[in-house]
Amino acid sequence: MATAERMDVVVVGGGIAGSALAAALAGDGYQVLLLERQTVYRDKVRGEVINCWGVVELLELGLEECLLKAGGTYVDRFVGYDETVDPEVAQANAIPLDQMIPGIRGVLDVGHPEACEALATAAAEAGATVVRGIGDVTVTGGANPVVRYEYNDVEYDVPCRMIVGADGRTSTVRRQLGVSLTQTPPNSLGGGMLVEDLHDWPVNVTSIGTEGDLLYFVFPREGARARLYLLHDVAQKGRFSGPNRQADFLEAFRFRCIPGSGMFAAATPSESCAFYPMNDAWTDSPVVPGGVLIGDAAGWSDPVVGQGLSIALRDARQVRDALRSDTVWSPGTLAPYREEREERMRRLRISGAVRTTMYMTFGPEGAARRKAYAKAWPTDPVLAGSRLATFQGAFGVPDESFAPATIQRLFALK
Repeated sequence: MATAERMDVVVVGGGIAGSALAAALAGDGYQVLLLERQTVYRDKVRGEVINCWGVVELLELGLEECLLKAGGTYVDRFVGYDETVDPEVAQANAIPLDQMIPGIRGVLDVGHPEACEALATAAAEAGATVVRGIGDVTVTGGANPVVRYEYNDVEYDVPCRMIVGADGRTSTVRRQLGVSLTQTPPNSLGGGMLVEDLHDWPVNVTSIGTEGDLLYFVFPREGARARLYLLHDVAQKGRFSGPNRQADFLEAFRFRCIPGSGMFAAATPSESCAFYPMNDAWTDSPVVPGGVLIGDAAGWSDPVVGQGLSIALRDARQVRDALRSDTVWSPGTLAPYREEREERMRRLRISGAVRTTMYMTFGPEGAARRKAYAKAWPTDPVLAGSRLATFQGAFGVPDESFAPATIQRLFALK
């Protein structure tokens, strides 16, 4: 057993949230230890879109440049190809993502492994101690927090002022700190695959739409690459599985609503093609004495709205600001983060429910509702709010957009 020097903060988990916070706190001069299990970040088939409001957080943290150098791509147009609209009309009604928030260039698409690597490197360059390839971790919160971790067959005890759990959905830190997690049943099943040689898709255009019994996403990157996603009903589990899953996945992208959709079947697929349950999860409080949870460890929104990276960056920025504000760290120090996150995630759950209901109610009823919604939302800021919150943030749209009466109006459209 080796006892390491006392740290201000020990961050367990070197993904987007943990590495971003470690970089920010180390840049402020705090003594930070960042612990990560992986020696090489793996493709998780999700977590690659930083929406406009998340870019604001990225800039606040001073980390935009490192993600651009890691291959990040700004996308400034959203085209909603859908079975309910002619392609020419969809293109004419493209949403200008570079006008969602003043000064923000659009949505930033970046590979998850590349982003994690870049942020962990930024943390080390800012002065954090970064240890990758760790084994078991044990944490003890309270008045005198301690983190014990195994590395190269040696156990280290690290006393600290604050433990940050940023170790993902199956967080062991969350469990050890006694924080419970509530999850909804799956709302759908979603899968993604990275493709190359997609030369005919514009690098500045992202798209989401419905055709038949599938909801699709296209998130492009530089170099003729893109992450493609398909979502379907939970009753169709295993639809894209087996040895031909990549080919079947790309063949499904021959959507009539997308001009030249044969380009997808001709693209080069990656090996990673995996589907996951799409649901929401939350904690009663991500703050306990001596510890705080951020990112997926603190709960997540349904990935159908693609908010995971923006949530992670907002969490990191808010915790950074809270710790800056007080010399004596206590649960009260982090109360603004706890309260803001609770309401933020509530609103994003509503946005997720709206997108699932609007875009994954397949058949004539769903198509009629989408057509009515497409006509109504551009001239009604309240009805538009739950949709635009995915770009502008949960607090960047009218509060009334999340009221039960507003959601009832939306679902009654036809």
